[in-house]
Amino acid sequence: MGRVAARNGKKTVGSLVLSLGVCVVAAGVIYLFVPHDDSGEPQVKRVDYKVELSTARRAAPYPVAAPTGLSHDWKPTSVRYQGTSNDAWHLGFLDPDGQYVAVEQASGASKGFINKVSQGASATGDTQRIGGETWERYKGEKYDALVLKQKGSTTVVTGTADFSQLTKMAEALEAKREKV
Repeated sequence: MGRVAARNGKKTVGSLVLSLGVCVVAAGVIYLFVPHDDSGEPQVKRVDYKVELSTARRAAPYPVAAPTGLSHDWKPTSVRYQGTSNDAWHLGFLDPDGQYVAVEQASGASKGFINKVSQGASATGDTQRIGGETWERYKGEKYDALVLKQKGSTTVVTGTADFSQLTKMAEALEAKREKV
């Protein structure tokens, strides 16, 4: 009887090792053939902002800006229009290098608004001409920004991207209103 029990014990351990090996091989095969992202970065979804843009262009008291002609590598990630908060328009993107770029607009020219959307960036005193308009440069620890103050509204192109990418966004902006 002792001999049978010893033999059955060896079968049990051998079967366990064999089963474990089969599971490891199956998991390896599944890992190889199932698509996965090894970048460790969360995937940011592309948003469609056409409806919100149309709504903002009908509701805002100023021409609302949105880019035209940017490559598909520019990924829109966030959009909102808040009529109760200085008619604030926000459109966020990831540029082709994965840096954040946002178009922010509000009625009037508010230092508080510029400070908020540029994450505390300060005016440098430098300006640049974009689309026939003079934009002010702001530099900050988190975000840099290009600011256009016009009668009735302020437009800020801001984010973690460098000034060349902020300029590309500003150059692509088309501001208009839609009739109700």
